[in-house]
Amino acid sequence: MNTNQIEALIGLTATLGILVLLILPSVIGLVRERRIDRQIREAQETREGVVPAQKSSSRSTVPSTATWYAEGRRSKKLVSS
Repeated sequence: MNTNQIEALIGLTATLGILVLLILPSVIGLVRERRIDRQIREAQETREGVVPAQKSSSRSTVPSTATWYAEGRRSKKLVSS
């Protein structure tokens, strides 16, 4: 190998090293996101097996304590007047 070939090999190695350093954080992030997605999916599957998931659009039909109190006071006013 002559000097030009050695310089080309060093340049190629440096370029590949820089490329790896630029791509490595993205690959690590992608692997991490896939692991988190898998954990979320597994948790949802186990949750669905134990308790059925409530739809986000449905609301609770049980009135709060404040509602019961307000309705009671309204009914007393209507009865007394």
